[in-house]
Amino acid sequence: MLKLGMPTLIETDTLEECAALCRELNLDFIEFNMNLPQYQLDKINVSYFKYVADKYEVFYTIHLDENLNVSDFNKYIANGYHRTVTETIELAEKLNIPIINMHLSKGVYFTLPDKKVYLFSEYIEQYLHSIMDFRIACEKAIGNCDIKICIENCNGYTGFQKKGLNLLLESPVFGLTFDIGHNHACGGLDQSYIMENEDKLCHMHMHDALSGKDHLSIGKGELNIHNYFKLAVLHNCRIVLETKTIDALRESVNFIRNAI
Repeated sequence: MLKLGMPTLIETDTLEECAALCRELNLDFIEFNMNLPQYQLDKINVSYFKYVADKYEVFYTIHLDENLNVSDFNKYIANGYHRTVTETIELAEKLNIPIINMHLSKGVYFTLPDKKVYLFSEYIEQYLHSIMDFRIACEKAIGNCDIKICIENCNGYTGFQKKGLNLLLESPVFGLTFDIGHNHACGGLDQSYIMENEDKLCHMHMHDALSGKDHLSIGKGELNIHNYFKLAVLHNCRIVLETKTIDALRESVNFIRNAI
């Protein structure tokens, strides 16, 4: 059965507020965002998170910090991000969390007179070596646990990102998150890669979009939501209704209940 969830919202400052709204809207899970101070590893009380999940009959997925860059050339920084991911995997195991969502950083670029040069592209062998190191560390941390690390598309995969993704997706512990609004915002640049690897699709971030406007309520934009729902059903994806306000979330849920 398709599982629908919600993100942590600025308007729901505490986990329990978020869980109460999740239950009110008859959603299945909360994707808590580790960019927020209350969802940092040192702030998460496992017993309390279990209590809230049981009380409101919800489960969790995790959105890792968007600044995460496991390939940073500064080893001190990269090691900190590696530690963040491995400790997040340990947390996921304790809370029975099935999905850890993450962005794949493009890193720094130099702006030349006629183009941008991404340093990961210029130093591709070092970049791919770091990706392989990250994959091995995640495989070791996850072991036999039923946890997937899903890489989310953002604003068009670069060539070096696709090479890195190809290495990650060779491993059973990695999958893909399809953010349909991000894909629309970049002119559909990500969709072909995702469809070429659709057997790795496990998770979706669903929100509507118009030209220049993203994260709209479902039904308020120009995306063919029905087709994306069919894709989610086909691959048994969990879907985060990734709006930014409570009102937009309510509108999205109502649209889905009435139209889909």
